[in-house]
Amino acid sequence: MRTVVAVYTGQGLADPLKAVFKEKLPNVRLVNIIDDSLIGDVVQAGHVPPGVARRLVQYYHNAEELGADVILNTCSSVGEVVDRASSLIGIPIVKIDQAMAANAAAEFSTIAVLATLPSTLDPTMRLISKEASLLGKEIHLIQGLAIGAFDSLVGGRPEEHDRILLETAKRISGEADVLVLAQGSMARMAQSLHEATGKPVLSSPHLGVEQVKAVLEQLDREQAGSNS
Repeated sequence: MRTVVAVYTGQGLADPLKAVFKEKLPNVRLVNIIDDSLIGDVVQAGHVPPGVARRLVQYYHNAEELGADVILNTCSSVGEVVDRASSLIGIPIVKIDQAMAANAAAEFSTIAVLATLPSTLDPTMRLISKEASLLGKEIHLIQGLAIGAFDSLVGGRPEEHDRILLETAKRISGEADVLVLAQGSMARMAQSLHEATGKPVLSSPHLGVEQVKAVLEQLDREQAGSNS
């Protein structure tokens, strides 16, 4: 049985992702490492401070010790740590938003990125830009920061969070070809946002787990080849 270790910076995505794994990779052992102090430190600093990066790298090492075949980094705010840490870790690390960003860059030209935190919005936009550059493609990015939505959510007002997100999506969607949800926790609103704006909506959980599945299948092929 293959093992995937998912590393979380907060609590909100663990249960939804567990359901996606059950659907797409039912025979995989999923282990969660959750440190919800990480996103708090990122939000307070406005970027990924060195202490958060060090703890993340330690969790990646812990995942290796747990017998992981693949690590899933579930937080877009800290995805750039993966780029620096991959050479230190002996197993693949999948960024949950990598496939989403690649899809957006390949399929669309004017891309609106929706987020509730600047610390997530900026790295997601950089990731999409990087994917477009790899394709040699010019794209236009529209910033969609849903100001106040995150505070509403952590303050126990999810309805207010959803309202702000919806209003922000309507405001930025006019010129956009697609809406990209920068945080995996927003995936539950994808259908509502699509219905409100009429635009395609990309979210990371399903696409991220599909990428994990592809990596595991490649590992299986390599193992079969080495055994033959």
